[in-house]
Amino acid sequence: MQPLSNALFREVRPDFFRVLSGPLAHLYVNALDALERESSQRSEGLEREEAVALVEQVVEAHLDIAATSDESLAQAVTTRDKARAILDTLRATGWVQEEERTNWQRLIFFDPNGSLLLHALRQIAFPDAAVFSDKLVNVCVTLSRPDALADQPWAQIETCVANVQGGLAELRAMQKSIERHTRQQLAATTLKENLALLFDQFAERIGRACYAQLVHARMPTKLAETQRALDHLDSNAHLLTEMQSEVLRRDPGLSAESAMARVRLRLNELQEMLHQVEPLAETIDRRTAEFARRSQARFRYLQETTSENRSRVQTFFETLNRHFAGRRVMELEDLGIEFPKLLLHEVQLFGGLESLYSPRLRRVAGEIEPMEDVDPHQTDRAIAQLESNLRDSLTVGRANHFVTELPGSRGAQYTSQDLLRDHVRNDEDVASLIACLLHARSADARFDVQVPRSDGDLDTGDFDQKLLYRIERFVLTKK
Repeated sequence: MQPLSNALFREVRPDFFRVLSGPLAHLYVNALDALERESSQRSEGLEREEAVALVEQVVEAHLDIAATSDESLAQAVTTRDKARAILDTLRATGWVQEEERTNWQRLIFFDPNGSLLLHALRQIAFPDAAVFSDKLVNVCVTLSRPDALADQPWAQIETCVANVQGGLAELRAMQKSIERHTRQQLAATTLKENLALLFDQFAERIGRACYAQLVHARMPTKLAETQRALDHLDSNAHLLTEMQSEVLRRDPGLSAESAMARVRLRLNELQEMLHQVEPLAETIDRRTAEFARRSQARFRYLQETTSENRSRVQTFFETLNRHFAGRRVMELEDLGIEFPKLLLHEVQLFGGLESLYSPRLRRVAGEIEPMEDVDPHQTDRAIAQLESNLRDSLTVGRANHFVTELPGSRGAQYTSQDLLRDHVRNDEDVASLIACLLHARSADARFDVQVPRSDGDLDTGDFDQKLLYRIERFVLTKK
């Protein structure tokens, strides 16, 4: 038998597989997938511009192409040029074929070998649900019945070999699927994901569809009977002669000894494959038990973690309500009580993104047009509104007026505690006090403000509470 590489590279070019292993493998795989899917629906082929448009869509979705060192792609400027370069590479490596018609029309056809390989890649990326189709059970029933091989024994043996191969493939697919579900279970971060994997996915796809059927089939008992039947078949000269005759009829060029050797070789191959069934079934049992054990451990871990955090937060707020009923948490910080910082691990906007602040639109400055024939009531209303805005604005004049109203002459000093206790009664007075703090360094200010924290070069200062405000302590001096 000739080596696989010789036969393989006689059918495809050596560069055929190179596009799947380079730095742009993701890009080429997606481009091939798009071209093959479209070509499978177009028996007449794709026009070159249509193929370039399909590849261009893939290029736009791949930002990693900008950092490529490929010379043909690096020289391309637009995405259309890059798509043409990729299509030319696929044509040069044998993935697609280009045909030019007499009317100058250029058609793109996908290579049949490429379709076969892409089908295998899709099977790897998107594996089908594991099944147990009773192929192994049918083999056991066929070989265990004495009269089953009486008619066309060689055809029955060939069918049994094919069924055993298919059954072993199903068992390996079950094993792989259980491993995949186990990895997903270990990566689950919430109880919802844990239970969904256990009941919605594993129980439906593996537990009921595959594993339960495998257990119900009682394979160990049937396999033992099948092995004994095959041992008797090796000593059944009549059936061996019939199978030898059938092999000679299908391949007349063989000798009688070669035909009998082929029969015994196929029976030996069937026995060896049947020996693999039980170890695979035992492996599936262990993997299923491991999945159940890890699912339970993951569930307990997630349950204990979430419930422990929930109980801690609940205990924290119940303690606050019990000792400081009627107060706010901000007020408690003034008492010197330090609380642990709450770490929120799931933060969402209650009102959605629409609740976020939207910036104001900038308006274009225009010419000021004089107003004519203004109603006297509108004039009085505008003047009253202007007076209200001036009164509410935190100007240096408002700060000087507040200081002038304080008792005492030039040089009199007032601490922030005295001001808050004797001269600040409402929000208007707080606003006047804030105006003093804002304009303390102004040249027009008739007062001076000194903060003990700044004079002592301290990191933190002392605060006083008034109404809903916390004000750092200071000393105000009249000029």
